[in-house]
Amino acid sequence: MMPGPMGAETRAEAARLGAIFEGLGAQAVDTAILQPADVLLDLYGEDIRARAYVTADPLRGEMMLRPDFTVPVVRAHMEEGGDPARYCYAGEVFRRQETDPERPIEFLQVGFEHFGGDPAQADAEVFATIAEALAGLDLRPATGDIGILMAAVRGLRTTEARKAALSRHVWRPRRFRALLDRYGARVPLPAHKKALLAMKDPFEAAGPVVGLRSREEVRARIATLRAEAETPPLSEEEVALIDAILDLRETAPNVLSSLRDIAVDMPAIGDAVTGLSRRLDAMAARGVDVGTLPFEGSFGRTTLEYYDGFVFGFHHATRADLPPVATGGRYDALTRVLGQGRAVPAVGGVVRPELVVRIREGRA
Repeated sequence: MMPGPMGAETRAEAARLGAIFEGLGAQAVDTAILQPADVLLDLYGEDIRARAYVTADPLRGEMMLRPDFTVPVVRAHMEEGGDPARYCYAGEVFRRQETDPERPIEFLQVGFEHFGGDPAQADAEVFATIAEALAGLDLRPATGDIGILMAAVRGLRTTEARKAALSRHVWRPRRFRALLDRYGARVPLPAHKKALLAMKDPFEAAGPVVGLRSREEVRARIATLRAEAETPPLSEEEVALIDAILDLRETAPNVLSSLRDIAVDMPAIGDAVTGLSRRLDAMAARGVDVGTLPFEGSFGRTTLEYYDGFVFGFHHATRADLPPVATGGRYDALTRVLGQGRAVPAVGGVVRPELVVRIREGRA
């Protein structure tokens, strides 16, 4: 019988992983299964509704079955914890599955979170700890750094509105690509938008207002569209440099060399590239074979939207259909949001213990 996502074998594996994390000084914590939906909706937008279970409480309003542990752990740390700190946890998380009925909607998640300290050293510690905990399994590591892409966007020679829009959609690759192509004048403005912007008064031949937006709100939106249409396009050079970052797919040392070349023409990514170099040195000092470590410029852009730096995952080497066995990354900006302006460096990772059991026993 295949080990279930909540069975005895899975719970035993969760306990093994938890003991490893506690052995590094991590404090074991727990969080409520029902979380305030407004916090998660503010962070992720309405997209989270497609991936989580939402219910209503007559006193507390909308509540959400815990989709992961990171957000509640960060909230608790920013309210009560002191830096540096390490936490670990194990418990159920809940994810809606609308396209794959074979994937569980409830499963155990075991995690390790690190707050404070030197970012490069903390990144290396979390990655190496999870790699060692999964040693002996037929897994393929993957790494990336969303911070490099975000730094490139911040450095573009364009309006703050455009940079904000691109930054907001970093985790939506198709939307990000559509915006980049539009801002770079790679695609023409749609005919209906051209016609709308050409009207002196869009309401001149319009009927009564229908919907929730007032005429003033519609006029303000049209003014924004006109300002955007009059903004000069991104240079072809800058768009090509963004494309070069997204297309990176090599071993980490080779990627580092390519990024140093890109930084000559795009100095805004310089600090992020230095951070990558320091992280690789810290990983090597912990025994990670960085010479063969894969790096992808787009890795981590379809996960939950709080990673803003180093990202990593461990996948089955031959079963691409399986979910990742472990994922993680850096989320400094999340601490600033939940800390009401106070931020601390933070990085963490989670493991799916039922997948560890399946792979170890050759049942994957």
